[in-house]
Amino acid sequence: MILLEPHNVIIQTTVSEKLQKPSSLDVVFVDYDNVRFHLSTPDRKTVLLLSMHIRCWDELVKYGALDVLQREYGSLLSNQVEPEYNVSLEIDLEQVPADPEAREAFVMSLALLKRNALAAPFERGFATQKALEASAGQGELMQIHYRDEEAMYIQAAPDRVTVIFSTVFREETDRIFGKVFLQEFVDARRQPSIQNAPQVLYSSRDPPLEIRHVPGLRNSDDIGYVTFVLFPRHFGNAEIAAATISQTQLFRDYLHYHIKCSKAYMHSRMRFRVTEFQKVLNRAKTEVATTERKTASGRTMVSR
Repeated sequence: MILLEPHNVIIQTTVSEKLQKPSSLDVVFVDYDNVRFHLSTPDRKTVLLLSMHIRCWDELVKYGALDVLQREYGSLLSNQVEPEYNVSLEIDLEQVPADPEAREAFVMSLALLKRNALAAPFERGFATQKALEASAGQGELMQIHYRDEEAMYIQAAPDRVTVIFSTVFREETDRIFGKVFLQEFVDARRQPSIQNAPQVLYSSRDPPLEIRHVPGLRNSDDIGYVTFVLFPRHFGNAEIAAATISQTQLFRDYLHYHIKCSKAYMHSRMRFRVTEFQKVLNRAKTEVATTERKTASGRTMVSR
């Protein structure tokens, strides 16, 4: 299956092009989960302003998003945020590293702006788990409402970090496809080669026990809950933790993307099969034999 990339391709390609040939720019685009970006040159061609608006910004700030962004971008963070946006980066193209590898890494870090903001609750959960190893209890249940009707819940425990996604299936077929996909995640973990993968649990309609006390949860047939159980081996060092964060936070988009791809593939196969059946029916049509007869007067009669 195709894995979605955590970075924004439009930011990556646009900034790379402007580094080679600076020019005026003013473009607005939307990423997964309706995250809106604005990339522009408000003052001069060599200074880019990258702004982002994300629905759950206040919750992310509560869980340390500003600290993460300050660590990743430092002086690039603008003190004056563009109106209608939550965070802005001011990028001076003349100050970008000249080394090709360093420049590529710099561009990639800009393209990971949304990913880095959403990483804050994960990093806090991992740190809380480490602190709870020597004591009992549960960490704070962090709620990130990144969509209008969907949310992500993260909670640390002494031996694990639990991540729960709520997702809405708009159509009956989506719910069926989603159940099949998620069952495959459960079954695939039984293979010896991937038994170290995080445990995946799925429940439709009824919320998991960890979040049943949360007010306002939906309890209808069109909603499902996916639970990931992350153990310390899944975030044991910085590199593994970064990969876990990137892949986990994209799971909801990954699931619905592949549901749509599967439906499109099935429709294309159905159209192909109908075309083949039509060819068979056309070949099955019998030709009507025609005979000619002449009367005594010499007239020709055609019978079919």
